[in-house]
Amino acid sequence: MGERRLHGCLGTMAGLALALLAALLLGRALGACGGGINYAANSTFLIVLFVPLLWVLLVLSWVLLGVLLGKRPRLYALALAVVLLGLCWCAVSLFWSGDTYECPSGVPPWWPGFLPAPGF
Repeated sequence: MGERRLHGCLGTMAGLALALLAALLLGRALGACGGGINYAANSTFLIVLFVPLLWVLLVLSWVLLGVLLGKRPRLYALALAVVLLGLCWCAVSLFWSGDTYECPSGVPPWWPGFLPAPGF
């Protein structure tokens, strides 16, 4: 029973950490490219809506993958990494600001060139 409880706490904390990192990335991109309405509206959206909803999605995917693949630890770890990072990437891509005056290509100047920019 103790291992299950530890696994649940780990899933909750990993989901929260990924949701906060995704919100930080999105907030920095919106701030650098002048996207959104203003800083107060952007930060309120990120804190009140984006982080809790993404956290719930990440924890639910953690639990669902644990139910489906719990008996195969290597496959479970690989699927978990792919699904959690994919969910974060899609969530950031959904609200990415796109082309603005400050970022004509839709990519902030600090974005590393070897990573593809989020966006659909």
